[in-house]
Amino acid sequence: MTERMKVTLLAGGGGDVYYELGLCSGLVAAGIHVNYIGSDSMSNAKILRNENVTFLNLRGSQDPNVSRKEKGLRIARYYFRLMKYAWETDSTLFHIQWPNKFVTFDRTLLNLYYKMLRKKLIFTAHNVNAGIRDGNDSVFNRVTLRFMYKMMNHIIVHTDKMKEQLLDGFEIEPGKVTVLPFGVNNMVFQSDLTPKEAKEKLGLGNDEKTMLFFGIITPYKGMEYLLRALVLCREKLAPLRLIIAGKIDQNAKEYWEDMQGIINKYNLAECLVSKIGYIPDEDLEVYFKAADVLVLPYKYIFQSGVLFLSYNFGLPVIATDVGSLRDFIVEGKTGFVCMPEDPEDLAKKMAQYYASDLYRNLESSRVEIINLSKEKYSWERIGERTLAVYSSLMNRRGAGKHTIS
Repeated sequence: MTERMKVTLLAGGGGDVYYELGLCSGLVAAGIHVNYIGSDSMSNAKILRNENVTFLNLRGSQDPNVSRKEKGLRIARYYFRLMKYAWETDSTLFHIQWPNKFVTFDRTLLNLYYKMLRKKLIFTAHNVNAGIRDGNDSVFNRVTLRFMYKMMNHIIVHTDKMKEQLLDGFEIEPGKVTVLPFGVNNMVFQSDLTPKEAKEKLGLGNDEKTMLFFGIITPYKGMEYLLRALVLCREKLAPLRLIIAGKIDQNAKEYWEDMQGIINKYNLAECLVSKIGYIPDEDLEVYFKAADVLVLPYKYIFQSGVLFLSYNFGLPVIATDVGSLRDFIVEGKTGFVCMPEDPEDLAKKMAQYYASDLYRNLESSRVEIINLSKEKYSWERIGERTLAVYSSLMNRRGAGKHTIS
């Protein structure tokens, strides 16, 4: 019997847990044994109990409500356990998903340590340079990113535009980069709750047109344009409601105050259902089933995990034409695309959506979106293509030179 290929999946670093679990399921389906480095937050996930997954809870609790001293000790324990694991394991493929707490250390010394141990490193660049998106890019940030990217044996990105940014901005060889799409988020809890019941849970009437803004509230997501679009079309589309569900980024408190200013200025409070704060996993379906459409009014992004979470629930999407969002939307079938930073165009797309067959036949549209996303963005397909990346790296001659399309 052929021994299974083994990979260490370095997950749980504060990124998208559902992406990591979905990838793990795809790798297992492709015949790979996964050593999954994680934390308490995903310890109950079903996939981690699979016989071909070894779950290593090196991070432990990530509870933010502890003292600074305890946080420091917790981080130190994690790095000690991680470095000890890397020293002892026979796993030679390390697939890194997100940086840990000390980003500079991770990009430089930690990766040098892995290379000293002759590990082959794969990095999924969910954001090629998040500093540009967040408005805090610097020379030092780009230098450490370049150092990390040069050290990787292979890099995975989610879109062609991200690959272009990586090649142009960091001078990476094309054969060292593979484009793999973001998989549909099918790891979240989902019951037989109906859209009507979900609306009732939020105090909404079944006849109310309901849009959703979901996720961390931060400037690059362009909420101000959505609020202004709401002002432009609320009478025409009445009764119209907007659900805002998510926590405020720690660096976006002033931004949220500005949003409150817009809400107060235009008397939008009566149109809003706000759930500001952490959304428990078991409550996600309430918001995505209560809504008729997800709105992504982003100013800057390459791809969005929230879009694929929406597709998991069969919820159509209205998104701005930034990054590669257009590539993941079939206009009239899974949603619509509008101009960025343009509330008038966004309001027109809202009106177009609510006049479309996509909305009029929403029950059947949801089923079609779910089936389409399973076909195009299944973790099984992504797992097979990721296996091709791993296989090329296990062949020393092919490492870093093998192009995988």
